[in-house]
Amino acid sequence: MAYDVIIVGAGLAGLVAACELAEAEKKTLLLDQEPEASLGGQAWWSFGGLFLVDSPEQRRMGIHDSPELAWQDWLGTAGFDREEDEDYWAMKWAQAYVEFASGEKREWLRERGVRFFPIVSWAERGGYLAEGHGNSVPRFHITWGTGPGLVKPFEERVREAIQRGMIDYRPRHRVDQLIVKNGSVIGVEGVTLVPSTVNRGEKSSLEENGSFSFQAEAVIVTSGGIGGNFDLVRKNWPSRLGDPPKRLISGVPAHVDGRMLEITEKIGGRIVNKDRMWHYTEGIKNWNPIWPKHGIRILPGPSSMWFDAKGQRFPTPNFPGFDTLGTLEAIMKSGYDYSWFILTQKMIEKEFALSGSEQNPDLTGKSIRELLKQRLMSGAPTPVQAFMDKGEDFIVSTSLQDLVKKMNELTGDNLLNYEEIERQLIARDREMDNDFTKDLQIAALRVARNYKGDRLSRVAKPHKLLDPKNGPLIAVRLNILTRKTLGGLQTDLFGRVLNDEGEPIHGLYAAGEVAGFGGGGVHGYRSLEGTFLGGCIFSGRQAGRSVVKQLL
Repeated sequence: MAYDVIIVGAGLAGLVAACELAEAEKKTLLLDQEPEASLGGQAWWSFGGLFLVDSPEQRRMGIHDSPELAWQDWLGTAGFDREEDEDYWAMKWAQAYVEFASGEKREWLRERGVRFFPIVSWAERGGYLAEGHGNSVPRFHITWGTGPGLVKPFEERVREAIQRGMIDYRPRHRVDQLIVKNGSVIGVEGVTLVPSTVNRGEKSSLEENGSFSFQAEAVIVTSGGIGGNFDLVRKNWPSRLGDPPKRLISGVPAHVDGRMLEITEKIGGRIVNKDRMWHYTEGIKNWNPIWPKHGIRILPGPSSMWFDAKGQRFPTPNFPGFDTLGTLEAIMKSGYDYSWFILTQKMIEKEFALSGSEQNPDLTGKSIRELLKQRLMSGAPTPVQAFMDKGEDFIVSTSLQDLVKKMNELTGDNLLNYEEIERQLIARDREMDNDFTKDLQIAALRVARNYKGDRLSRVAKPHKLLDPKNGPLIAVRLNILTRKTLGGLQTDLFGRVLNDEGEPIHGLYAAGEVAGFGGGGVHGYRSLEGTFLGGCIFSGRQAGRSVVKQLL
């Protein structure tokens, strides 16, 4: 069977590219090493957050946003400093993406059936000066239906194209080599894996039962990053963040292994910004794991007190939800690879959300009734309560002395001193006696409550931690959770993979995380959040459309 295009990887970027090709009536072969149950890849497991600029949802919440402000925030966050080399195309991709997010992105997604939760969230708040890291305004738009709701429109289009013969989807096909002839990529070779009935996200067998070779006019690599491969994460760990963590938990399934990066590099594809990655500091071990070392990220409100492993409060602006990588650097420089939240029952009821489609059944199931029950009524949301009851990283007590004792018992390090923790909590609580304060975390949470979206659903009314009426007290051990690869294959704005001389490799394209979400690192050193899924959509669309033009 003759193919126009081969796509390697059936995640979100691959599905979007396949849709563009099918709409142009191009015969496409879609390959993935995982079973069909995992169609949609990591995106299916996500919270479904998307970065949009000056949207109707923002305007209805009283948020004044603009492309100029978004670009200012992007540059301040990315910190591009390799402009003539590794960041050259990344910056062009970043500018194009901000224009997309400020323009047609929302309407283009709505035309495909994507809808958004009306309250816009504020992720990566920054905490520096105006031109520093972070979002100046809330921009995190949650897909109604979370990750599955975002994947569904593209999956449905792919399945419709399969029915009419435009897409040939073959799971359990692992690509091991790109075929090159006269300097052009003309196909792929690899092995078939034994059929697997594991559920979505579970580790599947790598037992081989055959081989394959396919040729086409172009190949698009959309195979994802390295977050499930701890060896690669540690190998590429940047020295600026200290030594690599000895203990890691995984925010992505095991198949996110980075194989296609090396395979593409072998035929001349250039990988840039290898030292840039995005890992979360608020990871907790999943009490009900799906994949190996499965971790969940807490999406925290700004009120919890954050301590290092020795019980010292992190300095400004290392507050919950302000600067992920800045806090990661502070954690690793403490000499330990974990940290602590201390908070109250009132805080956890209002401020704790858990990342992942399966951890948000109300939003994922599009249930208004469950949404009101989980988000607005008293008590912690059911998934959060399950972690409080069953998660090994959670400690609950009515006594601070007992809490600290159990924190020491959990780690076995015996690093925490009760009197030192108590002193810091008392000092913080004294700042609550006035509407003004010199504690910048308290000032920040009061500013957050000026935004009605945070006041309604994300930020607890300021209160004293040691006042028993706000209790019990809760401590959460936070682990380093692997997630995203910010560097990757360098691509031009057509999605063509470049070689070491900066020339496109004929017939070879890349999109999504394997390409650093565009250009080999559209985010630079840091992300504004909501830009990973959007980066997959934008780069997948660009690559698909560019291949169509090449074929024409």
